[in-house]
Amino acid sequence: GFVFQKATLLPWKTLLDNVLFPLSIMKQMKPDSEQVARNLLALAGLEGFEEKHPDELSGGMQQRAALCRALVHDPDILLMDEPFGALDALTREEMSLELLRIWTEKPKTIVFVTHSITEAVLMSDRVVVMSPRPGRIQEIIDIPIPRPRTFEVEALNEFQQCAQRVRYLITGK
Repeated sequence: GFVFQKATLLPWKTLLDNVLFPLSIMKQMKPDSEQVARNLLALAGLEGFEEKHPDELSGGMQQRAALCRALVHDPDILLMDEPFGALDALTREEMSLELLRIWTEKPKTIVFVTHSITEAVLMSDRVVVMSPRPGRIQEIIDIPIPRPRTFEVEALNEFQQCAQRVRYLITGK
């Protein structure tokens, strides 16, 4: 599954139809597909919004719907390219916790691209730091912080050490 920087929901489709869209494209609609989509929307806190259109939702709600759309066909791997980059800081933090919560209930391998050091350390089991042009792997840092995680882990010494290592690799400082 893939989650883009922007939700890229189809404006003429309802939220439920947007979530079901990949299944219809892949010709994988099953008798229980609508219930699967409804369950994902409920998991993402969007129950009751199934018949709304994207322009009736906040940016965070649209991005949660995009996450549901990426999960509806139950992929083994979820690719997320700065999915919270277009959101305001508070919504971005809320979405980080939401993704951690959803991951706890539906574990997946997630490749999460971000420019936020704290977001990377909070969300990851491993952080892959890339070099600038050409992009090459500089270092892979294991994050030794147990799950489940909340923002309180940012105060932990292990969190600070990991964040500082990532920052050093990126900035040299």
